[in-house]
Amino acid sequence: MYLKCGSFPGDFACVAWEHAGKEAFMKTIITIGRQYGSGGRAVGQKIAQHYGIKFWDNELLDKVAEDSGYAREFLERQDERPSHAFFNLGADAYPFGLGVPAFVDMPLSQKIFLAQYEVIKNIAKEGPAVFVGRCTDIVLEDFDNVINIFIHANDDFKWQRMQSHPQSYPAFTDKEKAMEYCAKKDKQRQAYYNYYSEKKWGRADTYNMTFDTSLLGINGTAKVIISAIDAFEEVSDIRKQKGIYRLDQ
Repeated sequence: MYLKCGSFPGDFACVAWEHAGKEAFMKTIITIGRQYGSGGRAVGQKIAQHYGIKFWDNELLDKVAEDSGYAREFLERQDERPSHAFFNLGADAYPFGLGVPAFVDMPLSQKIFLAQYEVIKNIAKEGPAVFVGRCTDIVLEDFDNVINIFIHANDDFKWQRMQSHPQSYPAFTDKEKAMEYCAKKDKQRQAYYNYYSEKKWGRADTYNMTFDTSLLGINGTAKVIISAIDAFEEVSDIRKQKGIYRLDQ
């Protein structure tokens, strides 16, 4: 059995592991792309709390700073901001190292991306986790235990969330101005993602699943995603046992 946690939509705190061997443990890595103001971070936190696994969003910057030597404040200023120089993820990500000539000549934004790239890969090798943003789905595209999710919402939901969580968003008294800011942030995220990926940020066919938090709210969206993750875990186990790609083959 999997981890049993508090009921929805209330307590998400994990209370106990019930398992019969290593096969019972959670194995899935979840990546979350998100529109600004949609609550993607909050959804990811709910999922991580439910399974008792690590959560990485801004926390990833601390880890990158620790491993790379870049200052945390500097990484934050460069976070999810695209470069204007040519970059090929497959060719430029390897070999990674400060002494490699190709790395030395790279723009700083690309060096930071590669530092994050290495950290994300290493974290993913350690076990299940929830990652938010930073092209994590692209970084982990060779992993077979990953679910890629995109979170979006309508303007009313974003406005209400920004007003009810002032500690997480800039202060706006005008909804139109707030939505202009959201659009600006999304344009930045889109440019960053599209720069490092051949896929398109926010498009349904880029991800395994997309969810509108304005339909079910944060807790409801997390509940549906958790059900999907549980089903994915079961399907993955059956696929491995039978050596098939689809269950209906």
